[in-house]
Amino acid sequence: MQTYGFHWVGYEGGEPKEPVIKKYLFKDTETLTKGDALNLETTASVAEVDLFATGADTGLIGVANETKSGTDSTTWIEVILDLHGRGLWAVTDATARAEGTELDITGATGAQTITTDGDSDVIVASNSTATEPTIVRFHGRAYGLKYS
Repeated sequence: MQTYGFHWVGYEGGEPKEPVIKKYLFKDTETLTKGDALNLETTASVAEVDLFATGADTGLIGVANETKSGTDSTTWIEVILDLHGRGLWAVTDATARAEGTELDITGATGAQTITTDGDSDVIVASNSTATEPTIVRFHGRAYGLKYS
C-alpha cells in the first residue's frame, strides 16, 4: 500500500464486489495523485473534480484511481466512486482509532491522510491500532447529504 492517500477496500454490505470507476473532467489545472480524495463540482451543467479540501468542500465523490496532471475542463481522470458513504477506505494513520470516531481529511495531493475532527469528513469504520491502516467511510456531511 502507498504511504499516503485513500485505498479502496470494498463497499459496506459487500456489493458491488469491484470498485465502481467513472471518468470526470478536471475542475482546475493541477496534478491529482492516485489515492487523493476528490470533490465534485458542477459548473454550467458539467461535473468536474478537484482535490477535496476540508471545511470548504461538500462534494466528496470518491478517490483518484490514477495520478495525472490535468488541464481545467479538458483532461479526464478515473475516480473510484464512494456510493454515498458505502465505500470503505484504508488510510495510513499512526494513531489508534476507535470505531465511530469522526475525523478530517488533511494534506496536499499525494500526501492526504486523516487528522482530528473539525467538520467530520470521515468516520472510522472499525477499531485500529497505531501500526495498522485505519478503515474509514466518508461522512454524509462531506458528500453533501442534508440532515433535517
